[in-house]
Amino acid sequence: MTTIVITGCSSGIGLATALYLKDKSITVYPTARKEEDVQTLKSLGFLHAMKLDVTKPEEISAVIAAVLEKEGKIDVWFNNAGYGQPGALEDISTEKLREQFETNVFGLHECTRQIIPVMRKQGYGKIIQHSSVLGLISLPARGAYNASKYAVEGLSDTLRLELKGTQIFSVLLNTGPIESDFRKNAVRKLQENIDIERSVFKEGYEKNMEGTQKKVPFKEEAVAVAMVVHGIIKADTPKPRYYITKATYLLGFLKKMLSTSMLDKILHKIG
Repeated sequence: MTTIVITGCSSGIGLATALYLKDKSITVYPTARKEEDVQTLKSLGFLHAMKLDVTKPEEISAVIAAVLEKEGKIDVWFNNAGYGQPGALEDISTEKLREQFETNVFGLHECTRQIIPVMRKQGYGKIIQHSSVLGLISLPARGAYNASKYAVEGLSDTLRLELKGTQIFSVLLNTGPIESDFRKNAVRKLQENIDIERSVFKEGYEKNMEGTQKKVPFKEEAVAVAMVVHGIIKADTPKPRYYITKATYLLGFLKKMLSTSMLDKILHKIG
């Protein structure tokens, strides 16, 4: 039976993927940063749920050791944990940018670095890296998140080349708008970490916060990601990259076809 570890399962994509795979008779080890979220996962029937803050290497090591002791292997590792810090770049302190990278990039890298020796020893494995459409194109007022996902792209593309000749696959997911708490949490981060009142972008921030309930074009349910992850698990040779949502396909296509200036005009309207 396939064993998968998923980071960031408190809600949204991580939780939906865990629930979906559980129904497919896959052994799922969902993890979450907060103990109360771990208890919620256990109440949903995930007896293997564990606490994992990806910014703490010792917790990553503990999760890997616990799963290996129980299962003897880890077939798939899904680096899903992450969040978005909105705000214009001039409004984001270096400290907050560093915090964005600690989870979205350095945490992902540490998980990857620790799981590779396990997969090399067992001779196979799949590492799924959760990137974004914002790892392909950039939108204004999302610079910290854009940069973190561009970094994930670079790490994952390099890893794929370095794993050539092995049966360990590095797979990128470029998700577009997905139904989750991501936007709500991002607005909270905006309010906590950006001096909105003193910003030249104040009007834009306030408009953005007022539009949190606005319908987002091409948005899909989180299960759309879960279905792709299931397909990757079943595939003997998964593709190196999967686009998820029409928005990703559209913007990925436009980036290839349009000049930078023309694409910028479209992205300004979206942003």
